[in-house]
Amino acid sequence: MMRFLVLASQYRVLIILGLTLVVSALVVPGYLAPSTLGLGLDRAATIGLIAIGLTVLLIAGQIDLSGGAVFALAGIVSVILQREIGILPAAIVGILVGAVAGAINGALVVGLKVNSLVLTLATMLIFRSLAHWVTNSQPVTGTDIMLSLALAKTYLEIFTIRSALFIVLIVLLHVWLTRTIPGRNVFAVGSNPAAAKESGIASDRIVFLGFVFAGTLAGLAGVLQSLVTNTGSPVFGSELTVAVIAAVVVGGTRLEGGRGSALGTLGGVLTIGSLTIAMEFQSIPAYVQQVVSGLILILLVVLDRAVTAKGRAPGTRPALVRDKPITQGGNL
Repeated sequence: MMRFLVLASQYRVLIILGLTLVVSALVVPGYLAPSTLGLGLDRAATIGLIAIGLTVLLIAGQIDLSGGAVFALAGIVSVILQREIGILPAAIVGILVGAVAGAINGALVVGLKVNSLVLTLATMLIFRSLAHWVTNSQPVTGTDIMLSLALAKTYLEIFTIRSALFIVLIVLLHVWLTRTIPGRNVFAVGSNPAAAKESGIASDRIVFLGFVFAGTLAGLAGVLQSLVTNTGSPVFGSELTVAVIAAVVVGGTRLEGGRGSALGTLGGVLTIGSLTIAMEFQSIPAYVQQVVSGLILILLVVLDRAVTAKGRAPGTRPALVRDKPITQGGNL
């Protein structure tokens, strides 16, 4: 039984993604058609861009719940400013809004030494309130519907600009995490922050830049969404947080930090995206989709805890609190 749990945990991304595709293909006619898969990949890219930033944060032992609110606020700013400074400059400002929001999160977490879960829950409420205040709780429209149509165009029958960008960024993240010293230092910080700091790794700097990175990616996702829909809305992204966390955890990244992978996140994002598209084709309400994502998240956390607890020798402490030295140095 234990061996089965270990194998299921190790290959859970492939297992869950495979089951999702098989069940969806049986239930939804034409689900495996290139057009349907392309739609699912484009939808998954919205989750995926935010998940890229969250992957880095979770590996570093942090979390950001404000991604959905930053997503909405960045998109609103990029739409409102289009008439004043043009589409491209407005889009850049929107992405910078995401970076600033991430910097605020990072500075507060590092400077005040507070729990990132509580801190980003508070900033989520603040950023969402700002989005409602700026728009008077009403959607705002952009200036160029033709650009929206161009961005939504499908290439090679499956890729849009947004989904192609997501794939490129997730591959770059994989290379950075596995082939560079700064990337490996993120794992060290998440595994044991005190030991990482003793080894000369700039833990606070890594955490701060991780929040900036996560905010920037959330801002980018929000700007792309506003450009594709030609609309900014304070309610955009309100249901993204659970889906993003579920996607990253499905991919094998631990909520406790110190373990995760970009390719695992890719598999998790594809799983959640495929599941979402299948449920939408079956006209399943959004709140039921949230329940499914939540149940998947609970199941995976329980599975991970069961494997970790049974695989640890009696009387030993978890790896997160062991005082194991870190021999790898270098700063981010």
